[in-house]
Amino acid sequence: MTPAHGEQAMGAPAALATVLALAAAAGYLLAARRLRRRGDAWPWVRDASFTTGQGSLVVVALVPLPGGEFTAHMVQHLVIGMVAPLLMVLGRPVTLALRALPAGRARRGLLAVVRSRPLGPLFLPPVAAVLDVGGLWLLYRTGLFARLHDHPWLHAAVSTHVLAAGLLFTFTLCQLDPVRHRYGLPLRAATLVAAATAHAVLAKTLYGTSPPGTAFPAHDLARAAEAMYYGGDLVEIALAVVLARRWYTAAGRLLPAGSSPHRAL
Repeated sequence: MTPAHGEQAMGAPAALATVLALAAAAGYLLAARRLRRRGDAWPWVRDASFTTGQGSLVVVALVPLPGGEFTAHMVQHLVIGMVAPLLMVLGRPVTLALRALPAGRARRGLLAVVRSRPLGPLFLPPVAAVLDVGGLWLLYRTGLFARLHDHPWLHAAVSTHVLAAGLLFTFTLCQLDPVRHRYGLPLRAATLVAAATAHAVLAKTLYGTSPPGTAFPAHDLARAAEAMYYGGDLVEIALAVVLARRWYTAAGRLLPAGSSPHRAL
């Protein structure tokens, strides 16, 4: 593959990703505008969160990232698989769509997907965690990663899986949007701890050993592992804060009028 051909091939998936991200952001803003025009409340912070998530996807698709080759790749996948999904889920896009869509086939179809019995197992937190973190172990501890450089559309498919798995994991943990079954805090918290541990162990294995079939310089490998380790920690702490806030709010609803969670404790 010549350099020019390689650049063109890499450019097509990046351009497609950019168009899809911008379209999602535009659709979200139009739906939020529809709600506000009919007098319904919709917090602006959700608009900012969702569009920032889409914007981060555009940035990592188009802008060359600093650092060595593997470090840049790791930052890109950290944004795609953890940062962008958290920002998007905090925007509550499913709730927005359900409120903005008129009663009819489209709204019923979305509800059917969210509450689908066959898809139910995917929304079980441990299953979502295996699809998310397990996919990363498969990527970096098998020969799959070595094949990405010369196969742009395979790289695009892997990035799509990373985004989808990250969204599913974040969606099932936070439970901000409607789901068929709401799982309790102990299961979701335990899943977060287990997933964070598996993610950290993977990062440590990458600190001194390149993915099979590759040979990155030691300093590049170390910086990439650090980005994965510490960047993952930050997002996982943010997820823990979301879970804690949800628990605090739910506890407040269960208290008698005039009391507070502080008094209950």
